[in-house]
Amino acid sequence: MTDTTQTPGPTGLPRTITDYLTAHRTRDADTAITCFTNDGVVTDDGKTYNGTADIRTWLERSAGEYTYTIELIGAEKTDDEHYTAINHLEGDFPGGVVDLRFRFTLRDGRIASLVIEA
Repeated sequence: MTDTTQTPGPTGLPRTITDYLTAHRTRDADTAITCFTNDGVVTDDGKTYNGTADIRTWLERSAGEYTYTIELIGAEKTDDEHYTAINHLEGDFPGGVVDLRFRFTLRDGRIASLVIEA
């Protein structure tokens, strides 16, 4: 069986990351959480969320906090385990417009770490 989690999509990002980004964009926490390792870590807005239960709480909270659109505008590969997705957001959050870097670290085909920063 082929491991499709590492097969690059049209963006050049591994499928695990594109699956996460799609789930994030559509606010689908159930799908998004399956992209993480059990001990995954997310850092967003200066706060760190550890493990899938904590990450799920963050996903559900952030999905309803503001109304926004998100568009992938760039992608970078550092090595086989480190990728950055650059997303353009527009919405009713403070400032209204921002480009955010989603920095991913993969382990065994799943997201071990995600750092979101401007």
